[in-house]
Amino acid sequence: MSDAPETGYYGRPIVKEAPWAAAEIAGYLFLGGLAGASSVLAAGADLTGRPALARPLKRTAFGAITVSLVALVHDLGRPARFLNMLRVFKPTSPMSVGVWLLSAYAPAAGAAAASEATGILPAVGRAATAGAALLGPAVASYTGVLLSDTAVPAWHDGHREMPYVFVGSAATAAAGTGLVAAPLDENAPARRLAAIGAVAELAAAEVMKRRMGMVAEPYSRGRAGVLMHAGEALTLLGAGGALALGRRSRLGAVASGAALLAASAFTRFGIFEAGRQSARDPRYVVEPQRARRAGGEPSGFPPAGAG
Repeated sequence: MSDAPETGYYGRPIVKEAPWAAAEIAGYLFLGGLAGASSVLAAGADLTGRPALARPLKRTAFGAITVSLVALVHDLGRPARFLNMLRVFKPTSPMSVGVWLLSAYAPAAGAAAASEATGILPAVGRAATAGAALLGPAVASYTGVLLSDTAVPAWHDGHREMPYVFVGSAATAAAGTGLVAAPLDENAPARRLAAIGAVAELAAAEVMKRRMGMVAEPYSRGRAGVLMHAGEALTLLGAGGALALGRRSRLGAVASGAALLAASAFTRFGIFEAGRQSARDPRYVVEPQRARRAGGEPSGFPPAGAG
C-alpha cells in the first residue's frame, strides 16, 4: 500500500495543472503535427510526379499551421506575447525554438500552397516546398519536447519517447489526408506512410508507457484512457484499411484516411488530458521521486513551469 499523500500541502496539488484550454492547445498540437508531416509528404509527391497528391497536402499544411497559430495566440491572450518571444532566441527553451521555427515554417508553407494554387512563380513555389519539407519534421516533433519540458508527471516522464510518438502521429495524420484527397493511382506514398507512422507511433507509445511505470497510469484511465484507446484502435484500423483497401477502393481509401486523421487527433487530446490528470494526483510526483532518491538518483523534475 502506497503511503503517498492523496493531496499536496494544504489540500492543494503538488504540481499545478496546466491552465491551457484543451480545444486550443491540444488542437494546436494536432494541427502543427499535421502541417509539418503534410509538407514532407507533399515534397515527396512532387519529386515522384504525383501532383494530385501534392496539391491538397500543401493546402492542408498551410491551413493547418494557420489555424494552429491562431489557437496558440488565442490561448496566449494577446498576439503581442507571440511577437515578444521573437525578441530573443534561446536554444535551451523549446518554446523559444518553437516560435522561431513556426515563424520560418508558416511563410514557406503559405508560399508553397499559393504557388501551387495560382501557378505563379513556380520556382519560388518549389523552393518553398523544399523549405517547408526541411522544417516539417521539427514542426511535427517540437511540441512533444515542449510538453516534456514541464513538471507535469505524465508529460515529463515520457520525455525520451514523446517526440517520436508525436512524429508517428503526425505521419498518420498526413497519410490520412493524402488517402482522403488523392486518387488511387497517386496515393501509394500515403499508404506507405500510414503503415510507417502507425508502427512508429504505437511502438514509441508502448515503450514510453513501459518505461514510465506507474506514472503512465493516466494514459489508460479516465477520459485520457478513453481518448488514447480510441486513438490506438483507429490507428490500427486506418493503417490496416490503407494497406488492404487503399489502392483498389476509393471508398476504402477515404474511410481509412478519415480514421487516421481522427486517430491522430484522439492521441493528441489523450496525451494532453493524461498530463492534466497526472497533475491532479500527488502520487505521480511523490512515488517516482521516492524511488529515485532510494536509488541515489536526482528527482528528474525541472522547476514548475519550465519551458
